[in-house]
Amino acid sequence: MIRGRSAARRLTRGHFSAPRAARALPRRLAACAAALAVVGAGLAASLTAQAATLDVREIQTQSRHTFRYTCADGKTFKVTYINGTNGQSFALVPVAGRNLLFVGVIAASGVKYVADRYTWWTKGPGADLYDAMSEASPKPVVSGCATIMR
Repeated sequence: MIRGRSAARRLTRGHFSAPRAARALPRRLAACAAALAVVGAGLAASLTAQAATLDVREIQTQSRHTFRYTCADGKTFKVTYINGTNGQSFALVPVAGRNLLFVGVIAASGVKYVADRYTWWTKGPGADLYDAMSEASPKPVVSGCATIMR
């Protein structure tokens, strides 16, 4: 509460105005926002440029092989297998219009790869794709796939 006319006049004349640093705050915030926008745009451009490759520096690649599969329903696609020097294995499999990176896990027979809700299970030259969300006892969503040998 402001008492008296002289206090009210001082308030309207700016005598009780905010400190200089507080008045400069909106300008500083605007400058920070502009700098973050520039950094964000550069980062987005960098990520877009790197979207074509995957580089995990902590895992060295021992070998990389790409195979073409054809399945019972006539679908044909490529799968790239990557073996790391640390013993891990990966498979890059196209699922629902996007490439998913599957990680090799323990299997009773064959080689089993898992990504998200999907399982890519290979046995010799054959393979099947399972979706864990499709049923309680999942059947392959893509089955009877075999490598095309040329």
